[in-house]
Amino acid sequence: MSYTIQDFATDCRKALAAQPGPAGRETVRRCVERALKDKDFVAAHLGPQAEAERHVLYEDPELGFCILAHVYKGARNSLPHDHGPSWAIYGQATGVTEMTDWELVARPSGDAPGKVRRKRVYNLEPGIAHLYNEGDLHSPRRERETRLIRIEGKNMMKVRRDKYEAVD
Repeated sequence: MSYTIQDFATDCRKALAAQPGPAGRETVRRCVERALKDKDFVAAHLGPQAEAERHVLYEDPELGFCILAHVYKGARNSLPHDHGPSWAIYGQATGVTEMTDWELVARPSGDAPGKVRRKRVYNLEPGIAHLYNEGDLHSPRRERETRLIRIEGKNMMKVRRDKYEAVD
């Protein structure tokens, strides 16, 4: 039987209600990997008909977390960032995303961006999900089209985030 968006959202909700911190998020990360390994789930939400760069599949009315489908056409790089007061889970459905984790060197101040130093580089490949807790600085890089599921602890469209730049 296929993993439906309703089942997925319910599993995430149960995990986060039972353990709202990193342990619950780790359970959600495993749920993301389960969804990514379900061909019917991926086809329904990230198949050829999916074109939107950011599409909210589910937003929890009580806990506030969002399940999103992302379709990135072509190459794309993002600057180092965190998710402000929230957390995120990136789950790769198709393609490969090169992720870089960053170490904070200096916090942003006024209009000046924060400074970060490269810590680790790794690939997210289909079926793999990675958790970024509050304050975890990272940046994705994609060489070609990718499709992914992302969970945000809250809808990030409503959150202002700090800017960061890399230093050697």
